[in-house]
Amino acid sequence: MTSQASKETDSAFQSVLGPVVVALFLLLAWHVLVSAFQVPKIVVPLPLDVAIAVRNEWWVLVSAMFQTSVAAMTGLLCSLVLGVFVACVFAQSGLIRISLYPYAILLQTVPVIAIAPIVIAAVGRGFAGVVLISLIISLFPVITNTTTGLLRVDKGLLELFQLHSASRWQTLVKLRLPNSVPYIVAGVRIAAGASVVGAIVGEFFVGSSLSGLGVLIERRNNGFATDRLYAAVFASAILGVIVFVAVSRVGDWFLKRYTGNSD
Repeated sequence: MTSQASKETDSAFQSVLGPVVVALFLLLAWHVLVSAFQVPKIVVPLPLDVAIAVRNEWWVLVSAMFQTSVAAMTGLLCSLVLGVFVACVFAQSGLIRISLYPYAILLQTVPVIAIAPIVIAAVGRGFAGVVLISLIISLFPVITNTTTGLLRVDKGLLELFQLHSASRWQTLVKLRLPNSVPYIVAGVRIAAGASVVGAIVGEFFVGSSLSGLGVLIERRNNGFATDRLYAAVFASAILGVIVFVAVSRVGDWFLKRYTGNSD
């Protein structure tokens, strides 16, 4: 037990140390290149200037991160519910799946700037519009992963259910959905990052009345405070990492509870 705990501690330490070393190297390279080529600060500020901007406006950034995270998590939850429902429909018929799957792909390929006017016309500017865009961007991974899990069922188990005259509903609820849980978790992990991107992009296009990161980036992009713009972009990256790690942790915990594995 002690040896295993030590190995887990070493593994956790390495998983943190690696990204930190890479981050320090990138910051050093950033500083050296900007200084060596004398890049104007209005184009690319020094890392120290960005750090000072973060320190001076930390509360504004934290508040914006919170508002964006609420929109992203709402969009992710909606994509989970809608994605699982659509996947269940797809799993019932090959004809339905072939007929409707291209429209699911369409959600992934249509640029947000193209659907922004439609979103504004449908729900208006504000929180609802941001959530809708976040939902649209994060929906596809949930649909594809869940559909795969619903269809990738052991044929012997399907034959056993058919032998006992199980209905489609019983097969779905008692066999296909339980089998697809790991796939759903994997899809939500992928969708987590996409939901943050969707929320930020949504705020950029339809969230002008809000104060999230997308609005913050848009406003600072129109000014000359490049260090503050970089600070907002840095906060967006941090939020994406936080959401992804949090969703991954919850997913791991749920899978352990679901499989009964307490290791």
